[in-house]
Amino acid sequence: MEDREPWRIGRIDENYRRSAVLILFGALDDLPSRSPAHTEGVGRDLDVLLVQRAATLRSHPGQVAFPGGRLDPEDGDPHELVPVPGGRVSGAHVRAALREAEEETGLDPRGVEVLGALAPVPLPVSNHLVTPVLGWWQDVSPVDVVDHAESSLVFRVPVLDLIDPANRHYAAVTRGRQTYRSPAFAVPVAGTDARVTVWGFTGVLLDRVLTALGWAVPWDTDRVLPAPL
Repeated sequence: MEDREPWRIGRIDENYRRSAVLILFGALDDLPSRSPAHTEGVGRDLDVLLVQRAATLRSHPGQVAFPGGRLDPEDGDPHELVPVPGGRVSGAHVRAALREAEEETGLDPRGVEVLGALAPVPLPVSNHLVTPVLGWWQDVSPVDVVDHAESSLVFRVPVLDLIDPANRHYAAVTRGRQTYRSPAFAVPVAGTDARVTVWGFTGVLLDRVLTALGWAVPWDTDRVLPAPL
């Protein structure tokens, strides 16, 4: 991944820790997007699973993220590869992504078809090397917050709402004399009047995945709003 937001994507030191996140796409049956469908490309029922971290956490409180976390020893050798439709990927990273997703959201990992994995992405702020695991939710199971000390919300966002130009902007945060920005998505939470902003590391990943899949549409890249710290 090209380093366009160096405050999130950049260098890590040699003592980095390995982690994995699950980018899980599925099909909503009863809560389609609020954004209109395009004549080509993404349908109104395609969505992705996200969690909002608890506001009481010391690290990234209140931020929206993909489910995931660090590799544990029981996940196995991160260099051991297993076959999936998209090629061969680290079995340890797949197990970690599915295990963490189950712990955070309650999903049944047996219903997830792992399609592949993206190249590991460095996260300097916590010195992690993060492997995004791509999955398709072929047998959907109920999801919700499992531990309220860790997460405040588990929700599915239609991809059309993510790529809607009206919901897109850059989120900016100033540290000292330097201002940093990341792609951001202000999206509604299904079944509520609430909206959440996906930004930072997760915003960067989403922006690049949607672009790589050919689903992104032009949006106003001059629109910059303060990050929801």
